[in-house]
Amino acid sequence: MIYHVVTPAEWSARPEEPYAPASLAEEGFVHCSPDEPTTLAVVDAHFGGASGPLLVLLLDENRLTARTEWEAAAPTPPPGVPEGTLFPHVFGPIDRAAVDEVLEVVRDADGRAAGLAKTG
Repeated sequence: MIYHVVTPAEWSARPEEPYAPASLAEEGFVHCSPDEPTTLAVVDAHFGGASGPLLVLLLDENRLTARTEWEAAAPTPPPGVPEGTLFPHVFGPIDRAAVDEVLEVVRDADGRAAGLAKTG
């Protein structure tokens, strides 16, 4: 499984179509993470200012139709993620059939990402 962070509004928009975040048009790929600890570090580094809930899509890489490449973070990985960690980048829209589970980011009292929980 690979992990992708998304807002509920982004995920629920156009549910009849494959999911295509802004990064796909802007950078040519969808940012993903290799595991839960790395995903939580990404949330703290890149979504710390998000006021509402965040979701994490667990993606079955084998069910994606777009190419996935594992690449180093540029310029460096987020704080708490070891140098040399490779991140999966999906070079096309996310097939909704590839989403194995949707989890919600749980935050601690200080607002830091503390874990992932089942939604609903």
